[in-house]
Amino acid sequence: MKTKKISALLLAMTLLLALFAGCSSKAGKASAEPSTSPDQTATATTRTITDMVGRTVEIPSTVGKIVPLGNTPRMITYLGLADKVVGVGGMAADKISPVTAYAYANKDLWANVPIVGTDAAGATDYYPEQIIAVHPDVILCSYTAELADEIQTKTSIPTVVVAMGTLFGDDYNEALRILGDVCGVKDRAEEVISYIDECLNDLATRTAEIPDEDKPTVLGAAATFKGAHGIEGVYSKYAVFQAIAANDVTDGISDTIGGVLVDKEQILGWNPQIIFFDFGGVALVKTDYAENPDFYAQLTAVKDGNLYQYPSSTSYYSNVEIPIVNSYYVASLLYPEQFKDIVFEENSNEIFKFFLGTDDYLSKLEAAGAGYGKVELGAK
Repeated sequence: MKTKKISALLLAMTLLLALFAGCSSKAGKASAEPSTSPDQTATATTRTITDMVGRTVEIPSTVGKIVPLGNTPRMITYLGLADKVVGVGGMAADKISPVTAYAYANKDLWANVPIVGTDAAGATDYYPEQIIAVHPDVILCSYTAELADEIQTKTSIPTVVVAMGTLFGDDYNEALRILGDVCGVKDRAEEVISYIDECLNDLATRTAEIPDEDKPTVLGAAATFKGAHGIEGVYSKYAVFQAIAANDVTDGISDTIGGVLVDKEQILGWNPQIIFFDFGGVALVKTDYAENPDFYAQLTAVKDGNLYQYPSSTSYYSNVEIPIVNSYYVASLLYPEQFKDIVFEENSNEIFKFFLGTDDYLSKLEAAGAGYGKVELGAK
């Protein structure tokens, strides 16, 4: 009997030892398997980029929702990212003109997208609470490093800076590339850059062999910068004219790229053969003409009827598609032989379609009175 009790006790002890050994083995296997820590998960879902002001920014590996500020709403439109916008820096829908082409093209798409910042008339502002409320993956802007740091600190949302972009400049290309990288559309960024280069190369090739003596003198006036201006607001180092090697009378007047104010007597001294006006300043020129007809009567371009308008290259920062079309328009008037194979309406709408994704954009400019054509100063 005692022997049986001992045997039973030994059996029970053996079973307990076996059970303990099994549990120990399972515990050992569990601890040997790799585990995913919160840090490792973050590494797998984010990546680090360097923006155009040298800031290192950790962004989501996949960006689905964006808030563009400054000039980036225009750039992301060119990149086909307008449908990813959940908040935008810009202007109220009822103030948008077709000359602000990217905003007008997205007017319906962004009708219910909150405005979370503004840069109107050079006054930059942003609204942290509204940005946080729309939960973007990333904020894109064309601001300073200091302002970007401030935005990122107040919102706790990755904020990437690109250059505002010089029209037809390398910094514009770099900005497009960084935005394409951040938002996962690198191929489209290269496509946009190539398209711009192809247009510029075409313009340059067609005008390269024209002798200087065969080029009429031109002036870009009624320039748009910090608002509209009359004839005394002129363009210096104007990319539209430089793209076609135009004989620009302002050559050498200033190191400024863009609009500058000059004395009207200077315009008399230049006495250009052809004057092109920004649409936005034409009304001011007409008002000035009514008050000072004797001044205008001295200008060759006025006497010969060689006054034309085109949409402003600048509207809430620099457009790209409009200046390219403007270059073709000016070139077709200055050098008709070299551009005789270009059907302006078709070519223009093809350019607008590429950048904006909309058909027949030329008609929208014309309907707003901002299209291309002759200017009659005496007409209302």
